[in-house]
Amino acid sequence: MRLIFIGPPGAGKGTQAARLVERYGIPHVSTGDMLRAAVKAGTEMGKVAEGYMTAGKLLPDEVVVGLVRERLKAPDATKGVLLDGFPRTVPQAEALDVMLTGEGISLDAVVLLEVPDDLIVSRIVGRRQDPETGEIYHLQFSPPPADILPRLVHRKDDTEEAVRTRLGSYHDQTAPIIPFYEAKGLVKRVDGVGNPDDVTARIIAALGR
Repeated sequence: MRLIFIGPPGAGKGTQAARLVERYGIPHVSTGDMLRAAVKAGTEMGKVAEGYMTAGKLLPDEVVVGLVRERLKAPDATKGVLLDGFPRTVPQAEALDVMLTGEGISLDAVVLLEVPDDLIVSRIVGRRQDPETGEIYHLQFSPPPADILPRLVHRKDDTEEAVRTRLGSYHDQTAPIIPFYEAKGLVKRVDGVGNPDDVTARIIAALGR
């Protein structure tokens, strides 16, 4: 099972990805995880990536695609993989497609988790973190105990302005890859609203296995 998982920030991808990789026995691969692992292992692409990072430069698409190629050849990825956070743009999707074709690898599906922007804003803006335990609460959906409420922190990237900016970037840069994969018949649209167990069931039903 080779999947790409996309959706707006705050849609619940992290929760659902953890469940999918356990169900299908495949690794959850994010760009950040890939990068850190390649640099730590000292692979050829890891060294190239480290050079860009040391210089404070963004990694070119071909470098990230090279990291994906390396990762897909790892023993734990022989049965499949769940790619999360890549591709983020149409050029990245095109480059990934060329690489997969060259390696004789095909995708099974692109899972698109759909949640309305206004709900995402309310989900994220209502989050509060306990600086002592690291626990994250939500003022509406998962209220904290009253006695710890005064010490909870509202993170800077959880403000409405910050969330709207991130959503804008998603719609401008990442959402255009949806038609790219729809043309290939790979997109599985899943309603991401509601109980996480229900969302998981919808994803599994959409994948048909």
